[in-house]
Order: sequence, then structure tokens, then C-alpha cells
Amino acid sequence: MLRHTTTRSLLKNFPKAASSRSSYSAASATFRNAIPSRQLSYKRPQILPAFTRPTTSLLYATQAGSPFDRIDTKTEHKIGERVIHPDAAHVDTESSIRHVFEKSQVSPGAADESPLASIKGDIETIKETFSLGEVPKESLYIGAAGVLPYAATSLSSLYLAYDINHAHATGGAGYLFSPDTARQLLEIITPIQIGYGAVIISFLGAIHWGLEYAGYGGHHSYRRYMYGVIAPAIAWPTIFMPVEYALITQFLTFNFLYFADARATVRGWFPPWYSTYRFVLTFFVGASIVMTLVGRGQIVKSDSTLKNPAEYLKQDRDAQWEALEYEEKERRATIVKKEEEEGGRDGENKDDDGADEEDGNKTN
Repeated sequence: MLRHTTTRSLLKNFPKAASSRSSYSAASATFRNAIPSRQLSYKRPQILPAFTRPTTSLLYATQAGSPFDRIDTKTEHKIGERVIHPDAAHVDTESSIRHVFEKSQVSPGAADESPLASIKGDIETIKETFSLGEVPKESLYIGAAGVLPYAATSLSSLYLAYDINHAHATGGAGYLFSPDTARQLLEIITPIQIGYGAVIISFLGAIHWGLEYAGYGGHHSYRRYMYGVIAPAIAWPTIFMPVEYALITQFLTFNFLYFADARATVRGWFPPWYSTYRFVLTFFVGASIVMTLVGRGQIVKSDSTLKNPAEYLKQDRDAQWEALEYEEKERRATIVKKEEEEGGRDGENKDDDGADEEDGNKTN
């Protein structure tokens, strides 16, 4: 109906509400052109304008009016007027050549005075590395005490290995223990070292959790938590491995955690002294594990009776199978014996019946 021409003409004749329309248009235009912080001003106070990003001007070589394109002609002219004088005493064919294998930068006089200067420098570097002057005393003392069980078990393994080898070489007993006693002690000491290593590896992973809770170096969530999960997940299964495999796995795990802690120290997740502290402790722990492996390797070559936890489990399993086979044989023997007894009784009954029949025939 409103599309008819007459209706449109009538609508044009009605007066328009200009005031209400204009106010609405002005308000809507103001709202559309407002910045987001102004639109949300009635909800909560905004601090975005206070943290506006600083605007930086970029300079390009092709930009018009760049200060780098301005050439100081006066200075260039002065440099061009300078006369270059030849200096044959200091310029030769090798004065501007850099050799692949350079000579020492030390003057000949100083080199003659200290021929072992490079070795002394290396020794000083090693001393500075192992001095641990920045490490807190509490951490230093407790860390050194934590290395003592590793050192004790590894040295004990080496001595017991030497004692067993000496007994086999001489055909008698060792210096302090007999071969059987030395083997028994070694079978006690090695599991202690493996169990202690699993505890220490788990502790190294837990340090990441503690610093994450404390917020040292910021919060990094799973990037930090994963070390606390990986460490015990690798450490505790080594208890059930053969001794050599367990020690090698723990050796690799200690080195992996050291590199992880060194990277974390560079990122600021640990104190600056922590990487050096971890390097020294990992060095002594790794050396202890290597000594234990060397000692056990020497023993295995001369004594095949040395067993590891996996062999003990295999022996127990074989003993269980032997016990089951023995029980099965006894059960079968009992069944056969019963069948033989029942068969003998049936034969006697048949004989009695046959004798009775013969007696009856005779009487008839």
C-alpha cells in the first residue's frame, strides 16, 4: 500500500521530527567514532592510553632527506689533499696478510721468560672453575656431602674388584676378604649406589618444580615442570635393570640434566652460579660411575660367578619352574601308583572268582 504514488506524496507532506532525529544521529556518530577505551569507560577504568607504544622513526638509505646521505665535502676535500708518504721499513709483502696459523701474540722476551705460560693459564682457569667462590656455603657443603656416598661405593667396588682379581691370580685369598666375601659385599654395594643415584636424579628434577613455585626467573609452566617428570621416570626403572645398564643409564641422565640446567641458567631460571656448581658435582658423580663400571668389567672377565639383579630374577624364575616340574612329576607318580594298586586289587578279585568257580565244578 505504501508503494503507491499517492501514498508517497501524502507522507512527504507530514512534518519531520528533526530534533529527535538529529540528536540520535549525533549520538550514534559520536559512538561510532569513539575509540574502544572510550566505549568501555562506563564498565571499568582504562589504562591503555598511559601505555601507548613509543613511535620510532625508521631511516632508510633511499629515504629522501636522510642524515646518512649528507656528505661533508669539506672533510672529504681535506682528506683528498693529504699526501701519502711511503714507509718501506714497516710495509712489506706480509704486513697486511693474516695467516691461517698465527704465531703467538706474546713478545719474544716474555715468551722466553715463561715458556709454560699457556699451561699456567689453563691451570688458573681450572682453579677458577672448581673454586666455586660464588656458591653459598650451605649448598656447597651439602653438595659435597652428597658426593661422598658415590665416592665411597665406587672406591669400594674398585678395591673389591682388585681383591677378587688378586685372589684368582694367586689361587688363594685376597688381602682383606676371600673371593666369596668380596662378591657378597659387591652385590650389596652396587644396588646401594644405583638406588642412591635414582634418589639424586629425582631430586635434581624436583628443583625445577621448587623454583617454578617460587617464581624464580618467571613462571614457565610445562616447560619447567617436564624436567621434574622426566627425571624420576628415567631414574627409578634403573633399579630393575642389570647393573651395567643401570649405571650407564644414570650416567647419561646426569649429563642430560646438567645440560638442561646449564641452559636454564642462561635463561635466568637459576642463579648464575648454578651451572658451575652442577658441572663440578656432575663431574665427580660421572667419574664415580665410570670407576664402578671399570671395576665390575674387570671382575666379570675373571669371575663368571658374579651376578646382577636380572640374573637373580632369572634364577628365581628357573627355581620356580623346577619346583613346578617336580610337583608335576610327584603328582603323576602318585596317580600311576594308585592306578597300579587298583589294578592289583581287580586282579586278585578275578583270581578269587576263578578259584570259586573251579571248586564248584569239582563238587558237581
